[in-house]
Amino acid sequence: MKINQQQLELVNKEIDALVSAGSFYGKKLKEAGFTGVHSVEEFTELPFSEKADLRDAYPLGLMTAPEEKIVRIHSSSGTTGLPVIIPYTQKDVEDWAIMFARCYEMAGITNKDRIQITPGYGLWTAGIGFQLGCERLGAMAVPMGPGNTEKQLQMMMDLKTTVLCSTSSYALLLAEEIQKRGIRDQIHLKKGVIGSERWGESMRRRIHEELGIELYDIYGLTEIYGPGIGINCAHGTAMHYWDDYIYIEIIDPETLQPVPDGEMGEIVITTLVKEGAPLIRYRTHDLSRIVPGDCPCGCKHPRLDVIMGRTDDMVKIKGVNVFPSQIEDVLKKFPETSSEYQIRISHLDGKDTMRLYVETNGSVDFRDLSERIAQAVKSKIGFTPLVKVVELGVLPRSEKKTKRVIDERYN
Repeated sequence: MKINQQQLELVNKEIDALVSAGSFYGKKLKEAGFTGVHSVEEFTELPFSEKADLRDAYPLGLMTAPEEKIVRIHSSSGTTGLPVIIPYTQKDVEDWAIMFARCYEMAGITNKDRIQITPGYGLWTAGIGFQLGCERLGAMAVPMGPGNTEKQLQMMMDLKTTVLCSTSSYALLLAEEIQKRGIRDQIHLKKGVIGSERWGESMRRRIHEELGIELYDIYGLTEIYGPGIGINCAHGTAMHYWDDYIYIEIIDPETLQPVPDGEMGEIVITTLVKEGAPLIRYRTHDLSRIVPGDCPCGCKHPRLDVIMGRTDDMVKIKGVNVFPSQIEDVLKKFPETSSEYQIRISHLDGKDTMRLYVETNGSVDFRDLSERIAQAVKSKIGFTPLVKVVELGVLPRSEKKTKRVIDERYN
């Protein structure tokens, strides 16, 4: 989907603001000789921005609006280096709320719903984004934040929560607890708005069946407002994203050239009206594709397919590039397995070893199942892993994001 004239004009305003402010990215644009773009071709010549660039701007080098207009900062976790600090103006906060309220409306959520928010609050964008959208919509927010499952379930029952906002990992943990305690008939959930991590079809099916709710993928990242820049509609064909606030292009992560609509590649986002810290051609490293054509729901906003993984999810084992999504593709063909798995990679006796832990319900021959899975994985990726089948519930559950790949080679 090529950038249109109206979006180009908005990009030029963002470039003007960046260059005038002399912010980190403004200096980068100026050094590259850009003060504006007038065509699709010129736009695709703009330099990319990367998370490493944003870290180099720590703490407030990305600030583009005057400080007196900045009302809030948010930050990435900083687990792999310096955190990225993103300043927001009041307009940025309001724009984010508008986008998030649209997401709720797209999911059929109204001001009569009671929305239980389990992602974290604070510097992270998640919890407060869900809250902003909820208040903008006029629905009742139940701002629980993460953890304390006992209290979560109590409030869910007592307040008759109708919407759960969470990571897929925590939604699964809650679903399993509800089943374990036999309190399904006391739960009034109708919908789940799920974000923050990629989740496979098997996990989606388990959460849907165990909680009996409609599930919606919500998309976003700290650097670009936060969650709420896109969500799928009831038809489930893909996520509509708000192209009056952001422009999305898909590039080949190797050549860095745009790919045609419908082809898989890396999501690159440009903000169109952001004031506090505009970003031009920001490489997200998320993998997806633009879904061409019109959606049966009638919404005219363009569509982005589900997130298939990340370019940095990939691990190299025995000279082969392996993505967790490839393992999920194999496991979903085995109805005996649950949605939970874990990959452990180690280096023993001079060679790499991949161990795959998979949960099953206990009604099958573990040895036979492990052999069949190992054969199927070999057909998919070219080498045979060591497969260990374990009982349902043995693998760790998370109140945040589940760590699927543990690479012990560099420990």
